[in-house]
Amino acid sequence: MRIAQVSPLYESVPPKLYGGTERVVSWLTEELVNQGHDVTLFASGDSRTSANLVPMCPEALRLSPTCIDQMAHHALMMERVFSYADNFDLIHFHTDYLQFPLCRRHAVPHVTTLHGRLDIPDLVPLFETFSDVPVVSISDAQRTPLPWLNWQATVHHGLDLREYRLGEGRGNYLAFLGRTSPEKGLDKAIEIAKRVGMPLKVAAKIDRADIKYFESVIKPLLKHPLVEFIGEIGYPEKEKFLGDAAALLFPICWPEPFGLVMTEAMACGTPVIAYAHGSVPEILDHGVTGYIVSDVKTAANTIESLSSFDRRLCRKVFEQRFSAARMADDYVAVYERLVRGESTSLTLSHGAFNWLKLAPSRSSSTT
Repeated sequence: MRIAQVSPLYESVPPKLYGGTERVVSWLTEELVNQGHDVTLFASGDSRTSANLVPMCPEALRLSPTCIDQMAHHALMMERVFSYADNFDLIHFHTDYLQFPLCRRHAVPHVTTLHGRLDIPDLVPLFETFSDVPVVSISDAQRTPLPWLNWQATVHHGLDLREYRLGEGRGNYLAFLGRTSPEKGLDKAIEIAKRVGMPLKVAAKIDRADIKYFESVIKPLLKHPLVEFIGEIGYPEKEKFLGDAAALLFPICWPEPFGLVMTEAMACGTPVIAYAHGSVPEILDHGVTGYIVSDVKTAANTIESLSSFDRRLCRKVFEQRFSAARMADDYVAVYERLVRGESTSLTLSHGAFNWLKLAPSRSSSTT
């Protein structure tokens, strides 16, 4: 199949540092190539891929010292993508809704994965107007604000199994990986670490929009002797960071659409301790790949009983549920239906995996 993957231009594919959507686009693109598909990737010029790369700008826009208007590059990309439309059996967009008007004016099959939050009032009139556009959710929870969209499937993200290895968690520290924005709960993570008296290593990105919050709320908390602020990291640093951690703290307070860091921790066998918002109950298997908690006290009590956590079983469940091969297979099923002109929705949500298929009992050890 001739497939176009259209990535945002804010980060390279894959990203050099922080970047969830572009990293998923990379894993999907490489797996589709591995499966024998003819894949063209529209992305920044500093991207690395085995697909046919069509560079839309010299380098990723977020860290570019010369880029002033990021949207100008994305508008130009849409024009370029559709000028090549006849070369593809299907175009897969990862660029929110920018392409919607053009999609209606071209006959090529297309699908858009919505990677962000949908509980924003401004989105309602837009999606009401374009309710016919075929879209894919990254969790069932993500659909909640807009259940009436033309959903084709829920496809959970999948990772390249080779990028993350099973870690031993011998670093005797808790990890926080993500953004310093209020919804990610870094303040709560610090409070949890202080309660249990364990070091907390913070590998976090400071967005421009979050600078005021970081300076006023987070920065004073970083002065505590248990807290070490590392800053923004990428791969392969993340593998060791997560693999050595006793647990990943994910005390979010927003409707998380997916939470890629949860699966990255699972890949390292590291338990995720998360608040039950958004996709968390859908992604985590409570007691197997992590623990779903309600507050700081419950999180602290969970950390104190981590000695029985089976990191090998956690890794096995990750391999079953969140591989790039599974993700690509799910998307290809969607592609094939759309190319055939079928419009009925296909449910590909994987929900909570029945880990009992992997082990006879929760306490058993796997090798």
